[in-house]
Amino acid sequence: MTAAQADLAGVRSEFTRSFRIDAPRVEDGAAIWRIARDSEVLDLNSSYSYLLWCRDFAATSVVARDTRSVASSDTGTDTGSGPGSGPDGAPIAFVTGYIRPERPEALVVWQVAVDRAHRGKGLAGTLLDALTRRVTEEQGITSVETTVTPDNIASDRMFHAYSERHGATLEREVLFDGGLFPDEGHQPEVLYRIGPLTT
Repeated sequence: MTAAQADLAGVRSEFTRSFRIDAPRVEDGAAIWRIARDSEVLDLNSSYSYLLWCRDFAATSVVARDTRSVASSDTGTDTGSGPGSGPDGAPIAFVTGYIRPERPEALVVWQVAVDRAHRGKGLAGTLLDALTRRVTEEQGITSVETTVTPDNIASDRMFHAYSERHGATLEREVLFDGGLFPDEGHQPEVLYRIGPLTT
């Protein structure tokens, strides 16, 4: 077992007690938008786009639901889970993705974010593993692609650890130079290709 696998194994026991992994539903769109906004790292899309994503790309996306909010609602306790809280628990983290049309063996991870109160527990890596396991079984993917800006150290570490856990090679190249973006000062988006996935 590698160090990355050991770290993930440690957090999974905590994860399974408090959270449940699920496909997103349309009613989760507002909570996902809020988590993305509060990340202060992601490019925030319109609230409409998150609703649409939950409808059209649920098969290649995943959320973590706070099961403690369900238990609290049963006892009448307010957990402050906010909009998007439902009978199955409020979303507190998400991974959105899609199958790349030109490379149907590749899952493109679009955004990954964890609510501030739940960061530092390995939740993003757990969700990424769960999503790729499901999409591999259902759609036969063999690789993952994503883009990371050079200043996003947390994402860089997460995807390096992911490639190590899955015995895959990680290759990087600039996909979109900063000058292509209309907003001034946008950093380049570096493409990470991870594969082939072996575990």
